[in-house]
Amino acid sequence: MEREDPKVQKERRLMLTLIGTSVGFATLSALLVAKDLVPKPSHSPDRLPPQVGDVLVHATGHTQGEPLDPAALPLGGPPLLAYPMDPKTKVVRSGDPKSTLLVLRLDPKRLAPEVARYAAGEVVVYSAVCTHLGCIVSLWRPEGVLQCPCHGGEYDPYADRVVAGPPPRPLPLLPVKAEGGRLVVAGPFTGPVGVVG
Repeated sequence: MEREDPKVQKERRLMLTLIGTSVGFATLSALLVAKDLVPKPSHSPDRLPPQVGDVLVHATGHTQGEPLDPAALPLGGPPLLAYPMDPKTKVVRSGDPKSTLLVLRLDPKRLAPEVARYAAGEVVVYSAVCTHLGCIVSLWRPEGVLQCPCHGGEYDPYADRVVAGPPPRPLPLLPVKAEGGRLVVAGPFTGPVGVVG
């Protein structure tokens, strides 16, 4: 068997390196072009999650878009649906269902410490998005239980826990404070909103 000339070996290695580099650059270029074809998520102000300083407003009814008055909430439930609103631009963050909130005025003596620390006195705010399949939790049982209409998941708002049904985890709380007769977002949700894949 004949040995290949070292000069030919060197040229062959150089040629393979150039081909490999060309293929690499072609692949990278294709990936960069493909990345620009994927739709980007919208970051318009109405689709943002609640921001610190946002004011909570009524989500439905004849008072839709008006700030919630914590003192006017019924003690012991039922919850009111709300959205966060940027107080400067007046943009209501209703473009993403994950911004739908449940606002409750509850007996502070019954609140578990892990719930009370995120409350504004008697008022607690939860994400309204069920952690099971993402439905909006909208039912209230008189004994003080939030219920999802889709699969019957039940949540205890006093202790931030699941009490029945398929939800894998409790609803995340949204820290709030009372300011000038309004409810204001004081921090991010205590956990992921909705379904976690």
